[in-house]
Amino acid sequence: MTSRDQLTTAMADLLWERGYAATSPRDVMARAGVGQGSMYHHFSGKHELAVEAMSAVTKDLVDATAVLDGDDSPLARLKRYLTVPRPGTQGCRVGRMTQDPQVVADDDLSAIVGGAFDTMLGRWERTIDEAVDAGELPRTVVPADLARTLAAVIQGGYVLARAKGEQEPMDAAVRGALSLLDTARDSAG
Repeated sequence: MTSRDQLTTAMADLLWERGYAATSPRDVMARAGVGQGSMYHHFSGKHELAVEAMSAVTKDLVDATAVLDGDDSPLARLKRYLTVPRPGTQGCRVGRMTQDPQVVADDDLSAIVGGAFDTMLGRWERTIDEAVDAGELPRTVVPADLARTLAAVIQGGYVLARAKGEQEPMDAAVRGALSLLDTARDSAG
């Protein structure tokens, strides 16, 4: 791994653990095991490094939605995405950034976070629309609304798991979302 990659990974991890405001360049360099010269050789400062780290993290989030692609049932793809293992007590790497006031106030960083959610929601909407067209979900389902509901369930699962300090609230939220999809499927038939 190059020093640039080490810095990017360290920044991504620290953003997840501490947030943007509580992460200093010194913390990043220490975590990455590189010196100041290496940091400033690759990045002009904390902001540029954070942009790269958050871009990498959001790419991973978007890449995870690839399970929505495929030739099998759209509803099966939605359920497969919902059951991807999620470390509830750690929180969502992207969703947690929405709670960081400095990220929200920064146009570059908030655009990265917002763009990741927009891309993810767009993929969900298309898959839900396919499920409606296939008769797996009722015609009354509004794909944009259901996509946002599922996102809220997942993000809420993270919040509840972190609040309790255990995985079960995350798992329960996913089970509830799956149950809602099954109920909607049953009403479509």
